[in-house]
Amino acid sequence: MCYYYYWETGIGFEYGAGDSIFYHSTASYLSWLVRQGEPLYAFRVLSCGDMGFSEHGYMYWLTLVYSIFGRSWLTPRLFKALMSAYLCIVVWKLGSRTFGERTGRLAAVMCVFTPILVQNCGLHTKEMEMIFLSILALERMDYLIRSKHYNVWNILFPVLLTGLTFGFRTIVGMCLIFAFLVFVALSSKELMDRKSKIMTIGAVVAVFFVFLLTPVGREMKNIYRHKFSDLSFQSDKIDSLGLKHSEMLQSWVLAPGALVLPLSPMLEETPDHNKMIHGSTYVTNFVAFFAMLAFVVVFRQKKWRDFSLIGAYELSYLAIIMFSFAANSERYHEPAVPLIMLLAAYSMTHLLRKDLKIFYLYCIVLFVALFIRNWLKLSARGLV
Repeated sequence: MCYYYYWETGIGFEYGAGDSIFYHSTASYLSWLVRQGEPLYAFRVLSCGDMGFSEHGYMYWLTLVYSIFGRSWLTPRLFKALMSAYLCIVVWKLGSRTFGERTGRLAAVMCVFTPILVQNCGLHTKEMEMIFLSILALERMDYLIRSKHYNVWNILFPVLLTGLTFGFRTIVGMCLIFAFLVFVALSSKELMDRKSKIMTIGAVVAVFFVFLLTPVGREMKNIYRHKFSDLSFQSDKIDSLGLKHSEMLQSWVLAPGALVLPLSPMLEETPDHNKMIHGSTYVTNFVAFFAMLAFVVVFRQKKWRDFSLIGAYELSYLAIIMFSFAANSERYHEPAVPLIMLLAAYSMTHLLRKDLKIFYLYCIVLFVALFIRNWLKLSARGLV
């Protein structure tokens, strides 16, 4: 991917790169400051503004990598490739403990061939690191409760991972905490007794409220105000461009399709970078059926307690996304993709014949939805 972009664009970045070049140039400057013996000044530059640490974690990471290994855009992408590869192992561990070895293996294989997880290794954006941290945090939380090995490392490591996710996307960290609380509350007596549940939930809630008093907690309020308090600006932006069908972007319209969205465009796109992204989205649109079916299978097999950690994280994250400005954004849906593959693997390994009949019907409905989505896209631009 790196050399393909370099061959096509001459700079090693994707077509029309905006965020990628900003991350690279800023981290290059900050790493130069660090090498000049001014790390505190570099830290002040990163910490200025309303956000501070929140959602600037990728800049800290890039600055660290450039300071140690030099300012080459290839080095962070080698780390991304390692993270993407180990992510498959993490998904296997999480899936095997939750649903069995067969499901874990299939989920890991599906992640290996998931297009967006491969493509992110060649992009200079923060999604790969964020996905890796969030899934690894979930796996460590699951291991902590199921193994009952409550030593210092097993407790602090998921706490550290969760804290780091606040530096990439604050809602990811929030959803991780919520998922852990749900998992503890719904755990069977074999894993945790009632007293342990109360103590664990109380400790997590107390730490979280203390966390809200920190600068990061105050930054979260700014993020909520900028990104979630006014959900109409996306439609207003479309109206200002003279496009139609902005009412279709309302959250209550899109929310039922949280696992399926965004729908893949079928129109001719330039540059080729968009074609690759839309191809990945097209794959996810079909796999999402099996992810939705998993919610039925867990109750059919009475494994909803085991499912609570994964389900609480996935549903809470997608719910927040659907009622935000990013309901139809591919990048904001990417953290949910590995767990969509895991849920799909679980339902695939427990399929009934009647489930396949529903899948055939789903394919027809999805094709109609894709056609309508692309017709609306053309209509909004006055082309049909």
